[in-house]
Amino acid sequence: MANTANHETWSSTTLFILSAVGSAVGLGNIWRFPYLAGENGGGAFVLIYLLCVTFIALPILIGEIMLGRMGRQSPINTMRNIAINNGKSAWWGIGGWLAVIIAFMVMTFYSVVAGWALDFGLKSAMGTFSGLGKDEIQPIFDGLLADPLRLIVWHTVFTALTVYIVSRGLNDGIESAIKWLMPALFTLLIGMVIYSMVAADFMAGLAFMLKPDFSKVTTDSFMLASSQAFFSVTIGAGAMMIYGAYLPDNVSIPRTTAIIVFADAGVAIFAGMAIFPIVFSFGLQPDGGPGLVFVTLPIAFGKMFGGSIIGTAFFLLLAIAALTSLIATLEPIVAWAEENRGIKRKTTTIIIGLTAWVLGFGSVLSFNYLADFHPLGFLPLMEGKTIFDLSEYISITILLPISGLLIALFVGWNLPDAIIEKELAFKSRVVYSVWRFFLRWLAPAVILVILFFNVV
Repeated sequence: MANTANHETWSSTTLFILSAVGSAVGLGNIWRFPYLAGENGGGAFVLIYLLCVTFIALPILIGEIMLGRMGRQSPINTMRNIAINNGKSAWWGIGGWLAVIIAFMVMTFYSVVAGWALDFGLKSAMGTFSGLGKDEIQPIFDGLLADPLRLIVWHTVFTALTVYIVSRGLNDGIESAIKWLMPALFTLLIGMVIYSMVAADFMAGLAFMLKPDFSKVTTDSFMLASSQAFFSVTIGAGAMMIYGAYLPDNVSIPRTTAIIVFADAGVAIFAGMAIFPIVFSFGLQPDGGPGLVFVTLPIAFGKMFGGSIIGTAFFLLLAIAALTSLIATLEPIVAWAEENRGIKRKTTTIIIGLTAWVLGFGSVLSFNYLADFHPLGFLPLMEGKTIFDLSEYISITILLPISGLLIALFVGWNLPDAIIEKELAFKSRVVYSVWRFFLRWLAPAVILVILFFNVV
């Protein structure tokens, strides 16, 4: 029987919202979203993304946070216990296990990518990019990836910070960090947007973000927008469920979840509004792929007045966003270990963090010494994938949608209306019915389509 250890609760609704937004806002919003928009028709991709967030991500996230508050435990114990208490199979606990596995897999590679931001932030502060073009900056980025020692150093910094914050608990650790990190993130982001409005080609960037170019929209664009909605809101990774477990009973889940989702989407859009005007000001292309942030933007930073300061602020913004997501990623794993192993939080956090840190070496080496090592290359869809590629593909592209699907099916089809209505307390029966329809039918259908296209 799982230990029903009493967990802390959020000191205020505001801190819950800030922490949940911090969990959702990460590399997906500031790094991944802009280059996906750049490659898929700008405003057209933004429109599809917002529709996916509203009609797919939001309904599932309401259900995930509700489960967390109902169970008051880690995702594993929450899913299993709620299922048993409602006369359903204990096998639903697999959904909780899947969430924790995803969280752990993400930890092993997320901190490696986050380390790129710190490295480039330091370079920007030192004026390294001043006056350089693509032919000079591309080798700088390639050189970072080719240097395992530097990658390990930054990977270690992020892992250590995450472990330290989570080890201190909810109130003394996570809340204390969020009080500083989230205001700093919003300040930096707003500052970047204001800079783009004043000193860059803001109207061109705004037009690109708002004016849809449907000629660039393909089936892949819809799949990427749907996947981005899942990835950016962190549905199914256990973070939102465990944060919901610490939520007081008197807080409205639908209202706070809507704030979280649209704040997360707003950050992604604001990131685009900060980035694209700078890109257009220097005649650069917005469809630079993953290199948009680490190659294209440094070119612009190196040519603009005060570029060292702006570049440093941008990469610091990226690093803070990554850290708040990593904190939320580690918490559900630690919570489960606390409940089931009876080990003190600090010890548990160090053990889990150290394990993820060591396994992260596989991702580090994927960019250099093990770049030609494809462990599952004999399987279809896995050809040419390094350890890093596999970790990202399996956790984000395959397991995350499956985890979201299990949440939608469990809440939508296995929990009685009376229990859900009591927990969510929708003010309108019509709104409740619409939410229930999206959760039962639309979200599962879209997820199955995403999975189909991801594996064929």
